[in-house]
Amino acid sequence: MERSMKEPKIHVGILFEPQIEFVFPVPYLFQGKEISGKQVATYDEGHILWNGRLYDELVFEPVNEVSDSFELLDVTIGINFHWERKEDQRFLGALRLIVEDGKLTGINIINVEDYLVSVISSEMSATASLELLKAHAVISRSWLLANMQTANSSHAEQQCTSHQHTNPNPANDSEQAGSLDNVEMIKWYERDTHTRFDVCADDHCQRYQGITRASTEIVKQAIAATCGQVLMYDDKICDARFSKSCGGAFEEFQYCWDDIQYPYLSKQRDSKQETVLPDLTQETEADRWIRTSPKAFCNTTDKKVLSQVLNNYDQETTDFYRWTVTYAQEELSALILKRSGVDYGQIIDLIPIARGTSGRLWKLKIVGTKKSMIIGKELEIRRTLSTSHLYSSAFVVDRKDISVDGIPGTFVITGAGWGHGVGLCQIGAAVMGEQGYLYDAILLHYYINATLEKLY
Repeated sequence: MERSMKEPKIHVGILFEPQIEFVFPVPYLFQGKEISGKQVATYDEGHILWNGRLYDELVFEPVNEVSDSFELLDVTIGINFHWERKEDQRFLGALRLIVEDGKLTGINIINVEDYLVSVISSEMSATASLELLKAHAVISRSWLLANMQTANSSHAEQQCTSHQHTNPNPANDSEQAGSLDNVEMIKWYERDTHTRFDVCADDHCQRYQGITRASTEIVKQAIAATCGQVLMYDDKICDARFSKSCGGAFEEFQYCWDDIQYPYLSKQRDSKQETVLPDLTQETEADRWIRTSPKAFCNTTDKKVLSQVLNNYDQETTDFYRWTVTYAQEELSALILKRSGVDYGQIIDLIPIARGTSGRLWKLKIVGTKKSMIIGKELEIRRTLSTSHLYSSAFVVDRKDISVDGIPGTFVITGAGWGHGVGLCQIGAAVMGEQGYLYDAILLHYYINATLEKLY
């Protein structure tokens, strides 16, 4: 990519509904005419019904790109998370409505830097330190532009939402319990290379809520100070992943997604003082690591730091460096059946098969009275063992209240971290910012041997 490119515009998919209601508090332009006030567009047999006429698409442009905004009503935020809710949201830029999958899709067209002001305000609390906000601006910009670059290249055809690999052993194809013992269901979920827009507005891509969240001067300052800056490695923009808490050790890309090794996303301890990292792919080391609370930047309970990274709805929980979840037998077997669609019967055991560099499981064997199977990768494991998403797949399992026929009455899951643990650890980075580290030092701690460059 040229180092003197023009600032791009981005198309963000905001909501996907049979009917979309929106408001123009100030006049917007549609085919040269001014439109204002409340509007309703409805899906109608492959078209958009608006103002009594059918359209294939609608585009409403601001008169003043810098200041004009529109409102979308009843936008769902936190899709599939425990705090999922609807809210009205306001956006700068243009509004485009298209027909997609039997519904309407509402798309916001906006300059990248304006988009980032909102992403940083949505992803982080506006009380965060300037250095943390600058670091986040760079990784959000890097991920976005790398993603857009990928979508425009032939590699886009290889990207899809979920990838599934099965490894059955036909010699074992009997009806008895355990007949699926050697079957592996390995899936991973890539942030879609969306075909009709660049990114979506939920955590699935980057949390984007327009100008709804209070954006402070410090956020705008962080964006302006890093304008056009991205992380580069080997002359390519870095795929700058991030998660809430790595749990003390970085995960590597290939254990969460496609089997690709990115040298800048490699294993390391989240600390400058303690640099030795045990081999957490080994079960005994992972067990010890997860059951203790090793020193790390993200090992903090400091409310001031946590409030920088966690919005109100994320602060509904604070135990995520180390956490526990307890399930009764009936609860766990019903949950796994509901989440996976596979009837394992009663659950006898959850056996770790393969772990990544942070101790996160990427292969887990579920042993039941009716069948057994190996599942992965990390997000599939987290989805199977929780009503939404288990905090992370870095966990160990204790079976309790075991009956005479070997069926546990209770499972206690003890875990580490929140999210996939690849790339920047938001809580660790917040602590580094508080400790006086500058944003470039924070970035190069999490993206090993990358460089910071200005594209535009």
